[in-house]
Amino acid sequence: MKFATKSRHTQVLVWLIWIIVLLVSTRPPESKPDAPIRELPVLAGIVIHRQQEGALFPWQRRLRVRIRRRYRLLRRTCHRAVWAARLAKLALRGALTMATIVDLLTQAQLRRYMGALPILYGLLEVLDVRRIINRHCPTAADVDHGTVALVMILNRMVAPRPLYHIADWVARTVLVYRLGVAAEKFNDDRLGRTLDAISQHGREIWQDIVHRALVQADIDLTVIFYDLTAFIAHGAYAGSEMVDFGFAHNTPLNKRKFKTGLDVTADGGIPTEYTAWPGRTADMATVQENMERLRQLLERRGWSVGDVIIVGDRANLNDELAFAYDDHGLHYLAGLKAQGKLHRELLLSPTEAQFRQHPLNRKRGHNGYWGVPCQVIFEHDGRQVTHKGLVMLSGPMRSSLRRERATKLHALRQELRQVQTKIGRPWYRSAAAVQRRANTVLKNSPAGKFMRAQAQVDEQGQIRLCWWIDRATLLQAMHKDGRYLLATNDWSLSSQRMFDLYRQKDQVEKRFHVSKSDLKVSPIYLHKDSHIEGMLLINMLALLTYSLLERQVRQGGLQVTTRRLIEKLETLDVVETVCWDGSLLRRVTPVDEEQATILETLVRVLTDLGHPRWSHLLLPSGSTLPLALPPPREWPVAA
Repeated sequence: MKFATKSRHTQVLVWLIWIIVLLVSTRPPESKPDAPIRELPVLAGIVIHRQQEGALFPWQRRLRVRIRRRYRLLRRTCHRAVWAARLAKLALRGALTMATIVDLLTQAQLRRYMGALPILYGLLEVLDVRRIINRHCPTAADVDHGTVALVMILNRMVAPRPLYHIADWVARTVLVYRLGVAAEKFNDDRLGRTLDAISQHGREIWQDIVHRALVQADIDLTVIFYDLTAFIAHGAYAGSEMVDFGFAHNTPLNKRKFKTGLDVTADGGIPTEYTAWPGRTADMATVQENMERLRQLLERRGWSVGDVIIVGDRANLNDELAFAYDDHGLHYLAGLKAQGKLHRELLLSPTEAQFRQHPLNRKRGHNGYWGVPCQVIFEHDGRQVTHKGLVMLSGPMRSSLRRERATKLHALRQELRQVQTKIGRPWYRSAAAVQRRANTVLKNSPAGKFMRAQAQVDEQGQIRLCWWIDRATLLQAMHKDGRYLLATNDWSLSSQRMFDLYRQKDQVEKRFHVSKSDLKVSPIYLHKDSHIEGMLLINMLALLTYSLLERQVRQGGLQVTTRRLIEKLETLDVVETVCWDGSLLRRVTPVDEEQATILETLVRVLTDLGHPRWSHLLLPSGSTLPLALPPPREWPVAA
């Protein structure tokens, strides 16, 4: 072997290395596990290790990892301690503020909306909404229908959104803490499946929840108001059995719609029954079915049917319906449209002197109310019945009608003057042409029946247009101004009581206004009847919660609406702070004195509603719902 170096020490070292390599490479073949190991004389000082026995030094790698982790932890702790000491020195010297230090320790910060959600959520839990829906609509999905419906009801009351925006809304609220469900779970597909599910059991769900509300709040059902409204729907509904064209007050005739009949109590305006009808349905065609639903509700509640009176407007009464009320054993009070000759004569028979002898809620001058008692006769299918009536004269209504008529007559005179100024122009060069144009103006005017116009040629051959008031027709209309007819089959009602109850029937209109303005039920953009029915149930449950909370708060001493309460608590948010060490801090924004007072009242109201009532009245026989409320669970966010 030749070496490139002349050093003898290096040559000896190289030869020793080669000898060791030769000895290691010439080890004998491995024996079987049970065969004894043959030790060669040349390897007597070398340790032989079998791979089946595991690592030669099993403690070495684990110990290294453990030492390395402890070293890193110690180093990180020392690093934090050094920086904490430095920051403390800077803070003590005034170089850093506490806000700067908090900012340095904060990794991220998120603000979530809270507002009145804890209160509304607690009220829905008192009404057992989620449990009742899940009992009627069980599902194997990871998010149950009751939770999805609960979120939609809360969204309707706080910040109404389209279905495809509800997931984004949930992500910005504290509901993610309370429900423990990711916000993306509430997508529009899941919401649509929930609407389909609850629409199949809408009647049963509504009855159970309303029954619980009536019992827990001890609602008086003595007086119930009934009326209909229409909700406009947008889009094409080729196969829909509900959305259709039809007549409805305050809605365009060229818009598709569906109607909803609603019963509310005089005690707090609490919705008790609702029914969806196609847009083409006439109002009077819904009254008899509403009677049957109310009778079932009263029997379910344990109320005597004869102790309840239904109050409605003129669309709730005619000769046929008068007999239907008697047949169902229900008392009614409604306005009566004087269509028949007998009823028209009854409406016009009292004189001004007779009205003055029967004042109701006397006011100064002519702005009062008067009512002359009478008897109203109904005839249908060879049957005849007599009910109690009241011919009303409303001073404010009469004044309003006369001012409106005077305005229309003034506008009509202006149009006739314009026709007069065009005489001699093309299409106005003959008396017959001017007369035709004047007749058209009279026909198109709401006040045209009170005016007469005539075109004639004078002695000089000039065409003249004259017009004048038809005094007989005007006096006849003025005689009817402010008059309307009330009828009831409850002979125990006094004239004053009839008048007072009829004036309170606008509570239904107020609930319709809440539905369309605050809850934004209309317009509807859903295109399946099942979705519309499910969303209507969601909105009616939201309206029930809205009305019940308003009633209980007013009984608690706060004379405010639910919408005002929600607005007052709008500024309450939860600030979520994530620090660099992974710790999490949640804090509620400061509460002012007014908000604190409102929250104290609301907590007291919910506590009172949550107390279990008489167990035998909570639910009808055969129901499997619990008779007592579960123990209240605290909202996870605390100040």
